Amino acid sequence: MPKLHVKKGDKVLISTGKDKGKKGKILRVFPRKERVLIEGLNLIKKNTRPTQKNPQGGIIERESSIHVSNVQLVCSSCGAVTRVGKHETNKGRIRVCKKCKQDIDK
Repeated sequence: MPKLHVKKGDKVLISTGKDKGKKGKILRVFPRKERVLIEGLNLIKKNTRPTQKNPQGGIIERESSIHVSNVQLVCSSCGAVTRVGKHETNKGRIRVCKKCKQDIDK
């Protein structure tokens, strides 16, 4: 299973596609598929059959996953789009902003 540079709850910027330039929060991460689900972005229309929960059925909009290479992490400290560095501490390995050198996992 590959290691990813983003985690659930991180704020990211989409760098390609129809939602290019938009920022959002990661809802879910799929490490085996190398994809992430971002809140309110990359929406698709899905046809649904009538069920007990939704007796009408119809077309609903929902988020679709996007490849992790198409998102960039936004630093919580400096607010800039940045790459992620790793730093060894007594707690273990932590993620560090390459621009402001601050800890991302606060």
